[in-house]
Amino acid sequence: MAMALQKNGGTNGLFIIIIVIISLGGKAMAGRQSAFALDEAKVDRLRQQEQLHLDIENHLKRLNKPAVKSIQSPDGDIIDCVHISHQPAFDHPILQNHSIQMRPSVHPDGLFTTSKTTTPNGPALPQLWHQNGGCPSQTIPIRRTHKQDILRASNIERFGRKKPLSARPPGPRSADPDLLNESGHQHAITFVQGDKYYGAKATINVWDPKIQLSNEFSLSQLWILAGSFDGDLNSIEAGWQVSPDLYGDNNTRLFTYWTSDAYQATGCYNLLCSGFIQVNSEIAMGASIFPVSNYAGSQYDISILVWKDPKEGNWWMQFGNNNVLGYWPAPLFSYLADSASMIEWGGEVVNSEPDGEHTSTQMGSGHFPNEGFGKSSYFKNIQVVDGSNNLRAPKGLGIYTEASSCYDVQKGYNSAWGNYFYYGGPGKNEDCS
Repeated sequence: MAMALQKNGGTNGLFIIIIVIISLGGKAMAGRQSAFALDEAKVDRLRQQEQLHLDIENHLKRLNKPAVKSIQSPDGDIIDCVHISHQPAFDHPILQNHSIQMRPSVHPDGLFTTSKTTTPNGPALPQLWHQNGGCPSQTIPIRRTHKQDILRASNIERFGRKKPLSARPPGPRSADPDLLNESGHQHAITFVQGDKYYGAKATINVWDPKIQLSNEFSLSQLWILAGSFDGDLNSIEAGWQVSPDLYGDNNTRLFTYWTSDAYQATGCYNLLCSGFIQVNSEIAMGASIFPVSNYAGSQYDISILVWKDPKEGNWWMQFGNNNVLGYWPAPLFSYLADSASMIEWGGEVVNSEPDGEHTSTQMGSGHFPNEGFGKSSYFKNIQVVDGSNNLRAPKGLGIYTEASSCYDVQKGYNSAWGNYFYYGGPGKNEDCS
């Protein structure tokens, strides 16, 4: 009996040892499988990082064309002087055999010759990079794009582009106000509609509004619009902006934008995609504007004119009195190949509602219109180009803002400024929360 128990006990012990070995082996196998899974995940992450790095490098090669000369700007920008025939525009399929139009066939009649500064003895308004040199003839200045610029974007494809749903321009026909508010964009603008327009002009007061969060921006611009806001909107835009996400700083910068499909897949800021053809060797899209206005101090402004060449059909842009920058070729557009149906002038900000409250990102000078000259930002000499290529005063000028307690607009007229308006505001305040 004892012998039997010993045998059974030995057998049971053997079974236990076998089970323990199997268990340990299973755990070891599971550990190896887990480690293998971790290693595989790590390899996948490395591959994704390598692919992202490769994609960014390829995108940078497309944007940063070989330079004849490079200039280091005091604000940290690098301006590359690129041969005019090598600029990004000619990467566009419809422009690869395009012959550059070096100047417009004609300017609009009645072009004002207003000064670039509102102070009698103030300096002409340059771009900051001019302090360290200029680009040779037959080249154009292009602000160099860096890896960190692209990494700030949501993805490579969206770099330099507005968001499709949140970029709807304002105006009474643009969209349901609830949709505008949901998008987080707020405006204080004047506008005209109901006719055919072939261009627009304005002199825009230049400031450096404070931005609360890096994913917000503040801009002051004119819009040339045609089509609907449901997917086929054509838009040409130009002005100044402060956009930390796009540029990596809070400098006030000259900018342009275009789209032919309501900001979905076409168009971009400045020269960050193919499309706009630059012919000017002195002005860099996206470069800092200097100096800017001071509250109750010196005031500076820029003059921008966008018009359609009646002979060639291209949309030209002029900065100041003498700098014809270049043009958007007519084939880029559908509706704007004919004319614009709405013109807008004014300010726009992104309100991301940090902590559930209205942003304190400023528009214009950050002060309301009722403070007037030297304190509130303005647009003056507002004009449109008609079907006879004449600059004229806009008829039926309307105003629009989503929340006047946050950002407001007030229009007026006098003999010195023609049609003008003050606009902007501080954003968050006791009446705007």
